[in-house]
Amino acid sequence: MSGQILRGVMILMIPLLIGMGLGYSIRPALPAPVEQPPGFENAFPVGQESERSQDPTVTTTSSRQNAITRAVARVSPAVVGINVIEIREYRDPFYRFFGDDPWMRRFFGDRSYRQQVKGLGSGFIISPDGYIVTNDHVAGNATQITVTLTSGERLEAKLVGTDPVSDIALLKVEGGNLPFLSLGNSDEIIIGEWAIAFGNPFGLFEINDKPTITVGVVSSTGMNLGRVENRFYRDMIETDAAINGGNSGGPLVNSLGDVIGMNTLIFTGGQSTTFVGYGFAIPINKVKRVVSELKGTGRVSRDGWHGFDFQSVDNRIARYFGLQRAEGVIVSDVERSGPAAKAGLRVGDIITEVNGQKITSEDDLYVLLSDSRPGENLNMKVYRDRATTTVTITLGRKSS
Repeated sequence: MSGQILRGVMILMIPLLIGMGLGYSIRPALPAPVEQPPGFENAFPVGQESERSQDPTVTTTSSRQNAITRAVARVSPAVVGINVIEIREYRDPFYRFFGDDPWMRRFFGDRSYRQQVKGLGSGFIISPDGYIVTNDHVAGNATQITVTLTSGERLEAKLVGTDPVSDIALLKVEGGNLPFLSLGNSDEIIIGEWAIAFGNPFGLFEINDKPTITVGVVSSTGMNLGRVENRFYRDMIETDAAINGGNSGGPLVNSLGDVIGMNTLIFTGGQSTTFVGYGFAIPINKVKRVVSELKGTGRVSRDGWHGFDFQSVDNRIARYFGLQRAEGVIVSDVERSGPAAKAGLRVGDIITEVNGQKITSEDDLYVLLSDSRPGENLNMKVYRDRATTTVTITLGRKSS
């Protein structure tokens, strides 16, 4: 009896043992080990960050320094904020329609008044004894000029001299051993190189006595922007580094920290005074020439005499002379015995190029002549009798 029970139990156990054997045989296989590239096991060592942070020779600052940060550290101490007060004269808008009519003046008076106007801008120190460069439109008409250094010190500045035509002004503060900037060579600018703009946009310098820095590239050079409010902007440097109201007069520097230009204008595409893409700087070589004259005499001598009058070529003139486009300027008068007459320039000549620069309108020639000095040569390409010739005028000096 017991033998029968034992055989029954064994018969019942057989399916159970078979099931357990099948279960183990079909269990999921472990993934095969992935072969790692040589050195991978050491790529992320355990505790590396904590070890770096405890190493006194490794700092976050040194690991992030580059040419831009070094240039910023070098230049910033010599950048200043400028606050000015001007006295501007205004005339009643109704009264201006009558001009200087004596009858109106008798019964209504002068109808003009003066108002104190505050302004701001930027500048940079160019010598240890306190000479500072900025724009004429920032400080040229100021009655009071206050310069703020990055140390927080505020100094009264005097206007040494200003040149409205080139929009360059020279200031002076009392001081010694002041930080100053290295002036580079704008003739060696490389299009596409780093450009760093420093300044006082919207008066932000006043918050922490430090300039605002923006970074871009030199977008173009030799930009002739013509005349803007009786100022002539020629050979300007174009940059996409953000420049806004208050940046005027601040330095534009390269990645070495050398000044290559002075921030002056922005392109807005409208009436806004905020940056929308491109700004323009006066080349530092031009700034150096003007500053040299301002330091010596307080003004820039612009008494070059060319001896001819001109006007833009319009469509009517272009058709008459058989020109394909209305470009260039036509000579309308030549002074007898003047430099132009001695060089052989004639009435009716059409000037298309001067010293290698294309002349499309009278503004182009005005801008170029504004930078000319007595004794300089104007090498002109002239359209005459349906052919092109060259004329070289040596500028004389205007009689006082």
